Amino acid sequence: MTHQLKIVNGLVYDGSGGEPIRADLVIDQGRISAVGTGLGEARETIDAAGCIVTPGFIDIHTHYDGQATWDDRMEPSINHGITTAIVGNCGVGFAPVRPSDHDRLVRLMEGVEDIPGTALHEGLKWNWESFPDYLNALDAMPRTIDIAAMITHDPLRVYVMDERASFDAQASDEDIARMRKLVREALEAGAIGFSTGRSDLHRTADGEWTPASEATANELTGIAEAFHGLTHGVLQAVSDFDLQRSEEAFPKEWEVVEKYVKAGGGRPASISLMQRDLAPNQWRDILKGVEKLNADGVDMRVQVAPRAIGVFLGLQCTFHPFMGHPAYKAIAHLPLEERVARMKDPAFKAQILSEKPDKVAVEGSSVPPIADVMLEAMEFVAEKLFMLSDDPDYEQSGEQSIAGRARARGVSVWEELYDTVIARDGKELIYLPIYNYTEMSYENVLTMMRHPQALIGLSDGGAHVGTVCDASFPSYLLKYWTQERTRGERIALPRAVQMLTSDLADFLGLNDRGRIRVGLKADLNVIDLDNLKLEAPHMVADLPAGGQRLLQGATGYRATIVAGEVVVRDGSVTDARPGRLIRAGQQMAMAAE
Repeated sequence: MTHQLKIVNGLVYDGSGGEPIRADLVIDQGRISAVGTGLGEARETIDAAGCIVTPGFIDIHTHYDGQATWDDRMEPSINHGITTAIVGNCGVGFAPVRPSDHDRLVRLMEGVEDIPGTALHEGLKWNWESFPDYLNALDAMPRTIDIAAMITHDPLRVYVMDERASFDAQASDEDIARMRKLVREALEAGAIGFSTGRSDLHRTADGEWTPASEATANELTGIAEAFHGLTHGVLQAVSDFDLQRSEEAFPKEWEVVEKYVKAGGGRPASISLMQRDLAPNQWRDILKGVEKLNADGVDMRVQVAPRAIGVFLGLQCTFHPFMGHPAYKAIAHLPLEERVARMKDPAFKAQILSEKPDKVAVEGSSVPPIADVMLEAMEFVAEKLFMLSDDPDYEQSGEQSIAGRARARGVSVWEELYDTVIARDGKELIYLPIYNYTEMSYENVLTMMRHPQALIGLSDGGAHVGTVCDASFPSYLLKYWTQERTRGERIALPRAVQMLTSDLADFLGLNDRGRIRVGLKADLNVIDLDNLKLEAPHMVADLPAGGQRLLQGATGYRATIVAGEVVVRDGSVTDARPGRLIRAGQQMAMAAE
């Protein structure tokens, strides 16, 4: 028998967390058909000498809800070994929707997830109204990787409550019953879960809070009851626990979260976990709450990141330090090249450095108030601003910060910032780790990742495209935490692979992937780990309508395989498009058979 594909001479990490084995693999009809030696001939053979072979990586927290309807490449996730991505996080999405609400949902996604509205308007086909219709639209388009979709709270609320769906409106019992019915319909059609967002930082492009941000516990529990009797589906939530209003709000908001996940009929749930500077110990309180829920029989997890969650600042980005300065605002409309030419003029530089910035979080703007707080406290914030250069280092010390560099040069923080943003012809990026870097180290990140209820997530792939590029999390975890870290303990490679594969597959109930095992889906990575390296983030203008986004590549991926087809070969995306929509419940049942 001649097999479809054979991988030879690799060190196989099967995703279970155990030690690797030296073995070959053969693939037929998109599944792993044998693991061992002497496995016969194949139409194509990949020599994995010097490489590790892993299951394909899973990303449980992306925002490709729009991009997946027009983009078959699915970058940047495909560049980092991801073979399955979950869309529909944080309560924002595009279904169900009436034609009259298209613009409203675009404005919502543009504000919350920093995806250009012009790109969404041009890219979205809107060939759906119901959530099952949306799944059919996703299913109709082949792509490099598999995706699964959650039904999201904000569009659901808008669809049911129409003009009454503003953040401070309470849903009636009839509204809740209808939302529950639509969620059940979505789950039965293959939705992999339901998500809600409760963050003060999430605003529409018009500066309004999101429709579901103030939903009551009664509304959330009523919706969660849609899961009763089902054997698939997860619940997801993001919340900042009203931190901008008061640190004392945590117990009340946590009570809402508790009621929500307990009402989910025993289905697993997750919530985002990160360390916030304004409440540096709140993450520990969240973990205590999660531990109590698990003791009460609720499968509650925390989604954690393998590094700081930060933003990039620069003249090409959504934000930069001079966006509120009057002199800069006068040239903000100019092309980058012309802006940089003006900014290189010593007189213009002196003018800007003599000014105080205007407020940027004005009424009607999606810019969160924290942006003005940071601009006002720039002397302090600059202690946590870093250049990443061509060899990105995300765990730097204070001496390497913009403030440290300013002290070394004997200039002000603002002058150091100015000289940095115009470097490389205005294409230089400054990294600001907003979360998970309060103590300027990753010791707390390590503690989070090692918690038994932790799941690697929060990459936000496809979102915050003008400020963030964290879809590279898998490459970072695999390289930095297993080989490169010198400032503290590392993570064993078998465990790192497990965190990116079977941990996530098991949580989602995807029993056809996440491990290298005969009969499972042939989603695999062949990685030259010794030469795995993150490239510097860079801005490209490849979204519909010429919209910009940050991309970050990596070297070292010999091959990424989806359903037995090579979608990445030596770092380059191929023409293969085996990726499909996962219909939760339906495909899981087939896999179990």
